Amino acid sequence: MSGTEQEGVRGADGQVRCGWAGIAPELEPYHDTEWGFPVVDDTRLFEKLCLEGFQSGLSWLTILRKREAFREAFEGFDSEKVARFTPKHVEKLLGNAGIIRHRGKIESAIHNAKQVRALRDEFGSLAAYFWRFEPGPQSRPARMTRAVAASLTQTPESQALAKDLKKRGWTFVGPTTVYAFMQAMGLVNDHLDACCVRAEAERRRDRLKRPK
Repeated sequence: MSGTEQEGVRGADGQVRCGWAGIAPELEPYHDTEWGFPVVDDTRLFEKLCLEGFQSGLSWLTILRKREAFREAFEGFDSEKVARFTPKHVEKLLGNAGIIRHRGKIESAIHNAKQVRALRDEFGSLAAYFWRFEPGPQSRPARMTRAVAASLTQTPESQALAKDLKKRGWTFVGPTTVYAFMQAMGLVNDHLDACCVRAEAERRRDRLKRPK
């Protein structure tokens, strides 16, 4: 096995990707087209933070396989609609075998939807709020190897974001959950240096007009 392959996993197309992309067939397209690419759409940001909360104690693959069912159950993660969910909605969701039927996580998603408006009123958009916590280049690792990636479960920025969200009343937003959100939404580029997608993710971050 070459040094490059030791850093990642070589797919059937001959391309080297982050190791987790080879665990299951669903993960490769998610890795290649979504993970680490910058997102400034409020609905997608809210959806991902909710799904990261549902993932707590589970694998992302479990959530990814249920994502379409989650989207249907939670009105496309339109925060205004979710904020209007009632206890009857909670009971219906608890009977939905297509999603994770955890009362605390379901109620958290609804509760957090009710906090979205305050952030939008203050910052203009969820995107403008979340991108305030993008790490500066000086705080990022010089190289993204498999060992470095494995050690990055939370950072000072994710700790600060989690603390601020909790202060604002959000739940299921610990620093590890929040860092996974930051990785997925492209606030950081944690693709391995050897990964075939890293350069494109970085180009998109370079071109991104940060929300104000």
